Amino acid sequence: MIGRFFARWRWSILIALLLLAGLAVAFWPRAAAVDTGKVSRGPMEVGITDDGVTRAEEYYVVTAPVTGYLSRIELEPGDRVKSGTLVTTMSGRPAAPLDPRTTQSLGAALAAARAAEASSAASLGQAQRDLERGQALAERGFLARAQLETIRTRVAMNQAALAQARAEAARIMAELAPTRGQTGRSSVPVRSPVGGTVLSLITESEGAIAEGTPLVTVGDPRRIEVVIDLLSREAVRVKPGDRVRIEQWGGPRPLTGTVQRIEPFGRLKISALGIEEQRVNVIIAFDEAAAEQGQRLGHGYQLDATIIVWSRPDALRVPIGALFRDSQGEWRVYVVAGGRAVATTVRIGQINDEWGEVLSGLANGQAVVLNPSPSLKDGARVTARK
Repeated sequence: MIGRFFARWRWSILIALLLLAGLAVAFWPRAAAVDTGKVSRGPMEVGITDDGVTRAEEYYVVTAPVTGYLSRIELEPGDRVKSGTLVTTMSGRPAAPLDPRTTQSLGAALAAARAAEASSAASLGQAQRDLERGQALAERGFLARAQLETIRTRVAMNQAALAQARAEAARIMAELAPTRGQTGRSSVPVRSPVGGTVLSLITESEGAIAEGTPLVTVGDPRRIEVVIDLLSREAVRVKPGDRVRIEQWGGPRPLTGTVQRIEPFGRLKISALGIEEQRVNVIIAFDEAAAEQGQRLGHGYQLDATIIVWSRPDALRVPIGALFRDSQGEWRVYVVAGGRAVATTVRIGQINDEWGEVLSGLANGQAVVLNPSPSLKDGARVTARK
């Protein structure tokens, strides 16, 4: 009976079994292809990177000693100067030109002043002659002393009037001097206080300037240092003596330097996004090996510098792409073991752009999943992507 049943339905049963096998194969969970990396031992360092500028270690800004008219500066950046070298000269500001109406008005005032001067001179002459006669009469007793004193007073008043008229005429002539080419300006020399190289011309063209206006910068371009303005919260992690790697300066290889000092005060700076930031200057000196290459840089050149605040030559490290946080905020990785992804909690120390320092939870040589997908679960079957 059973034999006849199988004989009759054997092909149907075979097809059904094949369909079930196909469905089992189709829906059987496959191993997910993942990128993998390895936990390793090797050098690891953590740094603070920011852009900076170079500057001469010691430079001097020559300023205008007086308010006046500056003569054009003929020096060029790169010129060598000695202490006391004449940079330029300054003179008094030229008077403003007068318009025709003002000139005519001053001309009429000058004529009136000269007429008053002539009148005062005539009155003074007459008073002096009267005084001479009065003195002669007084000596013979024919003129009272009070009348003689009156004549002397009149002489003094006429002398004062003549002096006033002459002063008024002189004042008006001084106002008219620009129209007559009478500038009478004296020059004041401006000299370099030190020897060195002209780094920059701040005010080159002639013109009227105020006292204290910067003119030129003088320094030694062979003695260059680097200034980086770090955020104050990052500057506290830096200390004198930290190693510095200088990149993006224009040369084929990075330069090396050392932190010399951190300035003890911060200043407010507005970022490009309009955010207020407290910035602190960190001063960096080139190492002796990099000093020759550093001399190719001038005052005010831009570069990138990384200050190494932590380093270890044989740190146990895991690729940073393998790290992720769980719901409790703990660091975790997926370790590849036996073809499965095993979620493992790890303790991480220092972190940089490539590695995380492993303090516990992983061993050297273990394979880990890089950039795990959110859909990857603990214990899931995985295969390394080629």
